Amino acid sequence: MNRDQISRLAHADHPLASPLDDDSVRRLLESAIARDDARVLDLGCGSAEWLLRALISWPGLRAEGVDISTPALTHAQQEASRLAVQDRLVLHQQDAAEFSSPHPFDLVLSAGSAHAFGGLLPTLAVARSHLAPGGRVLIGDGFWERTPSPEAIEMLGDFDDLATTMDVVIADGWTPVDGHVSTRSELDDYEWAWTGSLASWALDHPDDPDHDQALEAATTHRSEWLRVYRDTWGFVTLVLRRTAD
Repeated sequence: MNRDQISRLAHADHPLASPLDDDSVRRLLESAIARDDARVLDLGCGSAEWLLRALISWPGLRAEGVDISTPALTHAQQEASRLAVQDRLVLHQQDAAEFSSPHPFDLVLSAGSAHAFGGLLPTLAVARSHLAPGGRVLIGDGFWERTPSPEAIEMLGDFDDLATTMDVVIADGWTPVDGHVSTRSELDDYEWAWTGSLASWALDHPDDPDHDQALEAATTHRSEWLRVYRDTWGFVTLVLRRTAD
């Protein structure tokens, strides 16, 4: 069982691969999408859950998603067809950092994918290259709510605290126009869904050759969450505009 398979099973009950509830996602999209006919790009879209929700709510919107995962993009295409929005969604299977487009976008999304670009600022640099004048970026990334243990840093990465994260973003030429700090409930719900979905699949498939690996992955992740980073790690989602647009 590879990482893609584990992720697909773990997100079965929480398809948005970030610790945000439905109301938070809706409010952030409403803040980030300035008009009905916006053109939206998601870098590292996974199963394109952000884009699918936007396409449903804004009938004139056009969207493109970029990801390297075949299972995630296949699922996204199937969901788009089920929701009858497939004609307004284009999916690209490639490294999001190397994606190029002949046209700019009114909104560039990248939620929980900064690790794939080498960090928050490299992600913003790629987003900037795709942004139309007056456009917005919706980006989600982690931060330390309090001083982490060396084990937590090794496990999740070397984030800043929230205030420093904002300073870094502003110094890079961005102005925050909205944002959301995930609540304890959102963070916990995400982790319970991740570990619970994977464990439930394993229990429902006792004869599957991947049973033991799935159950071990759920158990390990749960222990790491509760013992290593639950009390120190947070998640912030920002809506940004270029300061000198």
